Amino acid sequence: MWKHYHIVETVDELLEQLAAPDANRKIIAGGTDVMVEIRNGKWPELGTVLDISRVQGLDQISRDGEGRIHIGALVTHNDVLRSKLIREYGFPLLQACARVASPQLRNRGTVAGNLITASPANDTITPLMALEAELVLVSSKTTRVIPLRDFYTGLRKTVLQADEFVSEIRFQGLTANQPGNFKKNALRRAQAISVLNCCALLTMNAGKIEKAALTLGSVAATVIHARSAEEFLLGKALDQEVITRAAELAAADAAPISDVRASDEYRSYMLKVLVDKALTEILDGSVAGSVPARVPTLDSKEGFAARPAENWDGAVIHTTINGQDYFIPDYSDQTLMSLIRDRVGLTGTKTGCEEGECGACTVYMDGKAVVSCLIPAPRAHNAVITTIEGISDGTELHPVQQAFIDHAAVQCGYCTPGFVMSAVKLLQEMPRPDRESIQLGIAGNLCRCTGYYKIIQAIESASLKMEA
Repeated sequence: MWKHYHIVETVDELLEQLAAPDANRKIIAGGTDVMVEIRNGKWPELGTVLDISRVQGLDQISRDGEGRIHIGALVTHNDVLRSKLIREYGFPLLQACARVASPQLRNRGTVAGNLITASPANDTITPLMALEAELVLVSSKTTRVIPLRDFYTGLRKTVLQADEFVSEIRFQGLTANQPGNFKKNALRRAQAISVLNCCALLTMNAGKIEKAALTLGSVAATVIHARSAEEFLLGKALDQEVITRAAELAAADAAPISDVRASDEYRSYMLKVLVDKALTEILDGSVAGSVPARVPTLDSKEGFAARPAENWDGAVIHTTINGQDYFIPDYSDQTLMSLIRDRVGLTGTKTGCEEGECGACTVYMDGKAVVSCLIPAPRAHNAVITTIEGISDGTELHPVQQAFIDHAAVQCGYCTPGFVMSAVKLLQEMPRPDRESIQLGIAGNLCRCTGYYKIIQAIESASLKMEA
């Protein structure tokens, strides 16, 4: 996979590493995109991986005295979903993060990484471009601020230089007269890349639209503004006739392609529908209800903190799994999943898609549910990991495990460990989840046997028993 894996612990150390010439170097934070690319052979000559997931101070969301929101480079999608600041001052970004992948992937994937990957289908680019976000790019020589609209030069291409990293994202927080709405069209509710998406952001003054931003994703080589629609909206009161015309103009501004997810005709048609819905929901005031007040993150916030690597030389991984210490040498070319299964021998963690799609390999790392197939094995160094074998107390099954048996929620059983891990973490986070929360909590786990009804019933039953 790589020749060298370096765990970086400070910004200064990162800048020093980036200053050294290396054409085959890659930064990993969450790794949810990079690990798939590595597995698919996109980086056959990868030399050094710089793991920045333990750099202190880059995982914060804050608001300054001028009302600007600051999002650090290591802020994950689930961090956004827990943020009161984003809910109040950047709601379209919250909406987008709620539709990204699954809870397990949102625990690792960062907003900055989503922007840097530079796919026009990536969900967070569209609202952040509407919000006129800026990126702070830092190297050992200079710091420069780039508007997000100028960050992209083409499909999956950016202005980011080899010696730079994105230290933060920032934008002016929304005010009460600035309603915004993000909409996504995808093949399913979770774990699906956008067929297309859009964000509408209006500044209202005395009932008229003073400023309009309408951004469109997955309809061109980069996320674009629907300029004709934006100009049309200026000075108008929002009503259904105006909305219909703006949607038509937005579709005309796009240049969609046909690919495996949809044809250009479908995208053009659905774009009108999506923009119409986005503006209509702003008109009828229903935007706030589009995201639950509390979205399951499968992170019980148990007080785990990423332990320092302690100047790790990379020779031996020292990790704690189910309360037992392991010292593992010769782990090259491995993911956390293969480390757990092949080196430690805990085979309850299942190998499924190996792309983060099925959830069969779900484990806990430092208190958060993650898919172990997309985590580099060295990330386990000085981490605390729990697998399905560590869920029970050794004498009795965990109530969730027993409920799966009692409610016949197990058929072939292959997906069951992943479902149990997600369910246990969900009930730690939300002891009495409603049905929607359960569905959102297990959205990152796939089953081909049961149809999910028995699984949901088992989780509901376990919730009641654990509370009693």
